[in-house]
Order: sequence, then C-alpha cells, then structure tokens
Amino acid sequence: MGPTRYLFQAFVGALITGLTLVVTINQLVLSQELGPLGSQRERMSGAMGFRGDVEDVLGSVSPPEPEAFLQALIDNSRERAQTLQETVSENPNDDLVKYTNQITNDIIENAEVVTDQLENRNFGEYAVVKAALDYNYSYKIYQVQRLRDKYADDLSDEELYLLIDLLKIFTFFGSAREHIKTLYFQWELVDLSRGIIYSSIPAIAVTGTIALYLAPASFSGITFGIDNLIWIVSAGTAIGTFPFFFLSTYILRLATIAKRTLAIGPFILRGSERSSDIEWK
Repeated sequence: MGPTRYLFQAFVGALITGLTLVVTINQLVLSQELGPLGSQRERMSGAMGFRGDVEDVLGSVSPPEPEAFLQALIDNSRERAQTLQETVSENPNDDLVKYTNQITNDIIENAEVVTDQLENRNFGEYAVVKAALDYNYSYKIYQVQRLRDKYADDLSDEELYLLIDLLKIFTFFGSAREHIKTLYFQWELVDLSRGIIYSSIPAIAVTGTIALYLAPASFSGITFGIDNLIWIVSAGTAIGTFPFFFLSTYILRLATIAKRTLAIGPFILRGSERSSDIEWK
C-alpha cells in the first residue's frame, strides 16, 4: 500500500496548492472591481461616453445587454453595407461597383451568420464570444480602407461618407468586442474559482482519508470480478484529479479566445480571418 499512500499524499498537497493559487487569481480579478471613487467615476464616464458615441451613429438608445449591443452594431453594419451597395451601383466606374459589391456582400453574409449564432444567447455563454469572434471586423476595415483609398477620386461625397460611417461602426464593434471579452474573462475566472473550491474541498477530504486510513483489509471482497480495494483507489484517483481537469478546460478555452484576439484594429494574425480574397487590379 506504500505507492498508493504516496500517490494520495501527493494529491492532497497538489490540491491544497492549486486551491490556494486559484483563490489568489480570484482575488486579483476581483481587485480590478475595487477602487476609489475617482477611478469608479472615470470608468462610468468612459462607458457612458462610448455608449453615447455609438448611439449617435445608431440613432437610437443602445441595448444594455452585451449580446444585444453587439447585435445592434452588426445589424447597423449590414444596413449601411446594403445602403452603400445600392448607392455605388449608380457609379459610372465599373471596377468600383464590382469591388464594392464583393465587399458589401461579404459584410452582409457574415452579419447574417453571426446574427443566427447570437439568437437566443445570453452573456456568460461561450457561444456569445464565439459569435463575436466570427465577425472578422479587422479584415472588413482593411477592405473598406483599401476601397476608399483606391477609388478616392471616383467616389462621390455621399459614397465617401457611407464608407467612413461603415468604418466607424467596425471600430465601435472592435472596441465593444474587446470590452465584452474582458468581462467574459472576469466572469469565467470567478466561475472557475467557485468551481475549484466546490470540487477541491471534497477531493481533499477523500484523498486525505484514503492516504491516512486505507489498508489492504479495509475493503475486502470482489465486485464485478474486481477487488473492492481497486474500485476505492480508482474512485479516489478520479475525485482527486477532477479539479485539475476542470481547471484545464477553463484555461484552454480562455487561452484559445485570447490567442484569437491578440490584435485589435486592422491587424490580421491568422489567414482564416480573411473571409474572402479580392484580387485588386
């Protein structure tokens, strides 16, 4: 029984260390919500200022829910893309009309896909963040800027204003997505801390009991052709390792999101973020 006892003693030490580490992470996350009145007022002013800028473009009060806020920006970008497409269709430059149709069709199709993903979703679900990541605003900013610069002399004032408004919506979406991603990270880290505490305490109790009191004669007999002692050791190992698997799933998900959103603005780190390639002449 020596190896088994050493194994469960190691479990106890690792669980206590992991529990302490996760509680520390939780304190760091919560410390960001604490601060003097001046700091809280600056946070409020920044949030209200951003909402005000967005509402000036939307022409209405922005939704309070994060997923609905993103949806409002996506809907507005789709509407502006449709308006731009209709307006540019009367331009005498055929190449300008061609490239505008390609860009706006991509925006409209992508917006429809993301809208379906956001339907009936609530903040806190991974599906909301995944849908926001699937709206590749960075590539759209690049394409719209390329179109504006290449055909600056052929664009009418109305068409130019529509392009600028579309760029503005994409920049708002990028800022909103980064903020909502930060809120989601905080949300998940708090849930992670709670889950680790809830699972580690029973795990420490079980592995500690096995390390202290397990003996060859403790569980005699056979069940389903296997010694009862093997069942107990296997169950204790599963309970002892559960908090680590729980932690791994959260960290992998957060790390994947962080990697996909390392850059903000018109920077493309992965080829898959290009929804469609346009061969510019």
